[in-house]
Amino acid sequence: MVAWFDTKVFDATGDEALAQGWTVQVLDTNGNGRRDGYVEPGEPVDSTKDTRIERRFYGVAPSPLDGSIWGSTLGMPGGLVRLVPGDDPVNTALAEFYEVPWHDPDVPVQGYSPRGMDVDSNGVVWTVLSSGHFASFDRSKCEGPLSGPTATGKHCGEGWTLYPFPGPNYKGAADSGSADSAYYNFTDRFNLLGVGENVPLATGNLSEGVLALVDGEFFNFRVPYPLGSFYGKGLDGRIDDPGAGWKGRAIWTTSGSRAPFHAEGGTERVVPVFKFGPAGALVGWSALRQLMRPDRSIYGEGRGVMTTEDGDVIQLVAHGSG
Repeated sequence: MVAWFDTKVFDATGDEALAQGWTVQVLDTNGNGRRDGYVEPGEPVDSTKDTRIERRFYGVAPSPLDGSIWGSTLGMPGGLVRLVPGDDPVNTALAEFYEVPWHDPDVPVQGYSPRGMDVDSNGVVWTVLSSGHFASFDRSKCEGPLSGPTATGKHCGEGWTLYPFPGPNYKGAADSGSADSAYYNFTDRFNLLGVGENVPLATGNLSEGVLALVDGEFFNFRVPYPLGSFYGKGLDGRIDDPGAGWKGRAIWTTSGSRAPFHAEGGTERVVPVFKFGPAGALVGWSALRQLMRPDRSIYGEGRGVMTTEDGDVIQLVAHGSG
């Protein structure tokens, strides 16, 4: 099911029961455009009824294009759910399910197991896959019907595009795009990082950086020091002052390694929040003074480079996937 909490209702009434609600996920398998009686998960599809599914969301985000709600679902191969709430979401919400192509001879790309997820300004959904890919799903590319008895998950392989993460792969791993692993992703719709609008970003969890996919090419904004200290767990953006140019905006990410004692400097140099800024801005840690000697202050100098007051350079590497 999908649940929600309406903060406007709660602020106005203080009634937490009134502010919350939930709905089951129902596919329109009879194709009449509305929610009707449905068969339960595991039961055969009945072309005269709808079909309830059970797909727990891991990532969730609204589409700025049409207000639909998208969620990523774990599993093998996993997939994406699109939910249209309708006028009375408890009773009218309809879902669509799109499975990640896996061992499907009719689809040229293969991957599996989404985690993080976000939607860009064009309504394209982006998700990171455990197969070592950054995947996009564009519903507008679907050629067949999006409802009816055949629209149960494998009906839009053409909507998927998979981008292997940069870096080496495991030896002989034909089903893997890259040995790198990404936990979560975010769409930079407002050029907060300085590499363009509507750019998808992913946490490079085995490459110690933030991966930006710009016109089909990856750039790795890497945190090389202290070694092993950066393990991104979430991404978001802030515009603190729209009139301040690059100084008023940045990408923020948390870091949540389960083994901080293996990082250079051990647990004394654990920094939970990192800040990445546009070209010319300070690109680095939000708690830099924990990482430097007390008499050292940090200045931004060009994209991806930081220098200390006495001239030492800390470089954040940005490189293409080739």
